[in-house]
Amino acid sequence: MYMFPGVAVITGAGGTGIGAATAKAFAAAGCKMIAITDLNEKTLQQTAESITSTHPETEVLVKAGNVADDQFADSFIDTVVWRFGRLDYAVNCAGVIGKSLRSSETSLEEFDRVNNINYRGCWLSSRAELKQMVTQEALPSHDPNRPPQRGAVVNVASQLGIVSRPGAPAYCASKSAVVGMTRADAIDYSKDGIRVNCVCPGVIETPLVMEKAEVREAIMPAVETAPMKRMGQPAEVADAILFLCSTQASFVQGHAMVVDGGYITL
Repeated sequence: MYMFPGVAVITGAGGTGIGAATAKAFAAAGCKMIAITDLNEKTLQQTAESITSTHPETEVLVKAGNVADDQFADSFIDTVVWRFGRLDYAVNCAGVIGKSLRSSETSLEEFDRVNNINYRGCWLSSRAELKQMVTQEALPSHDPNRPPQRGAVVNVASQLGIVSRPGAPAYCASKSAVVGMTRADAIDYSKDGIRVNCVCPGVIETPLVMEKAEVREAIMPAVETAPMKRMGQPAEVADAILFLCSTQASFVQGHAMVVDGGYITL
């Protein structure tokens, strides 16, 4: 049983995707202070209402905004600290899927759109989170065999940050960048008692995948190729994220945990 006595922040938490599932999983695991953000204020409120209706003891801070905006990324964390006093678990889920195009067919605008959200937005968010974490005292450890941690960051990359597929040069590059950033930050912040890891989901049944026929068509070969031959569920990725945030993962650092039904093993 995981214990989350501190404050959790989740970006990209609107809708029914990985971010929303992660916010709900933190609440179900006993986290009493959760801050969520997303570009879509309506779906963000829906996530908050879902949490408070099931876990009325949980306080949810909601602030809509664009994580690719450096001023918003900093102001969001400032608001979290003003409200809750600290930040202990940060999960950066905000992301988009690019158009299925080869590099010679990809416009600069499309390249920038994908990378601004997937990589720049993740970096800005984690930078703001790490700035706060290095200033605060570590939470006391409930297990004498595990050292206290000052904070845990989990970035959401993709299986396509480890391997690639046709027609996704901008997306694959953006997610590879998240993996590389995660590993670099893990090295830099180990001395501060902060763990930085990432998850690399495979094809997950989220609105980003299911809402557009061309996206579903593009990813179905990957579903059929993976040994488990099914899409994953957002809650299955959330489970991996909570493990990486928990003290049960106290010696896991700079890891890119693949949650993809075995796709990259082939």
